[in-house]
Amino acid sequence: MNYQNKNLPEGAVKVGSTPSMNQDTVVKGILKNHLAPKGKYGYIVVESGSLQFVWEDEEGVLDADENNPIVIYPERYHHVRIEGNVEFRVEFYEVDEAGVDEVNQTGNRPGQRFL
Repeated sequence: MNYQNKNLPEGAVKVGSTPSMNQDTVVKGILKNHLAPKGKYGYIVVESGSLQFVWEDEEGVLDADENNPIVIYPERYHHVRIEGNVEFRVEFYEVDEAGVDEVNQTGNRPGQRFL
């Protein structure tokens, strides 16, 4: 398994969350190339099962399960792969501007409406 092993930045404050989703109820935009909300970190919390996470600008796939969440950096293209039963949610966190690296990109941000 290829786990990310990253933590949210120090001082991150939770500002929103998706409802729990599964392989049948997942927001379809999450499965396609998209960006996290500008200035916000995403955090994939797997409640049961597992999923895969892909950065569009890197080779390889990260695995996520109940013990191994995924930190999603702002303004970086990514998507999620689901290949079986899973239940998960995406939480959103804000960090003091000094802790956020700005990258000027544009694209869909499916999580924006959950904030």
